[in-house]
Amino acid sequence: MTATTTAPVAAPSVRTEKKPPSDRLKAWATRAPLLPALIFMIAVTQLPFVATLVISFFDWNSLYPDARSFTGFGNYTEVLTDAALRKSVWTTILLTVSVVLASLILGLGLALLLDRKFRGRGVVRTLLIAPFLVVPVAAALLWKHVLYNPEYGLLNGLLHYVGGPEPDWISNTPLLAIEMSLVWQWTPFMMLILLAGLQSRDHQQIEAARVDGASGWQIFRYLTLPHLRRYLELGALLGSIYIVQNFDAVFTITSGGLGTANLPYTVYQTFYQAHENGLASAAGVLVVIGSIIIATFALRVVSSLFREEVSRA
Repeated sequence: MTATTTAPVAAPSVRTEKKPPSDRLKAWATRAPLLPALIFMIAVTQLPFVATLVISFFDWNSLYPDARSFTGFGNYTEVLTDAALRKSVWTTILLTVSVVLASLILGLGLALLLDRKFRGRGVVRTLLIAPFLVVPVAAALLWKHVLYNPEYGLLNGLLHYVGGPEPDWISNTPLLAIEMSLVWQWTPFMMLILLAGLQSRDHQQIEAARVDGASGWQIFRYLTLPHLRRYLELGALLGSIYIVQNFDAVFTITSGGLGTANLPYTVYQTFYQAHENGLASAAGVLVVIGSIIIATFALRVVSSLFREEVSRA
């Protein structure tokens, strides 16, 4: 009996195909025009943030530059425990929530109106978008002097005409005065997002619901509103990112007085008035972290909207 030996079968070798040098050079040639813009963006955005992050770990008053010392997370602890800073955080949250909710509700109503066909719709749409195109400081000055002024303001002029009271809007309701100016400016933004959502509806589904006898409210409740959920989330997240960082309205209308100082204005006060560079940097880093968290959710909503549109196509 002879033993037969079977030669082992060699496993197929996995070859990694390397791109030829010409393809790699072509890829780099394609990316090369973007490199100056990338370097500029890093230099303008990331390097200042890194410097701010480093300064936030120091007890550094610009009036005494030689007396700075490393404190670790001491500035962050002071930011989170200081009563004035905590109050500014609460003011920021209250201002953001109220403005975003009011802008979404008004924007939804205007979007439903503009989704209908009527004569002059293009002109009305242009006029409604106009407040969002106004420079924020100019918008705040407009509300402060043209509308809120107790002597010659338009609001008190209308109240005087009908025989009503003529209050000092900024002194009596300072936070509401800021909220009204921001709602006026951000409602067109919400309207545009929601109008895009309304125009992406499946109109055949809506027509089928009408044929089946569904009322306008039922169509809105069970078809339109669920379809707009992603767009409402996107508007709320994007609005929150911008309003959390709002400085113009607070600085222009009330100068942070009467309990209206939000976190960005408090950072400004700490840096430019108290000259506490380390403390202001720590507060600024916390604002950036909060904005990044909100922006992460916003990007997820945007990506889900894109996936839905691709799946429909």
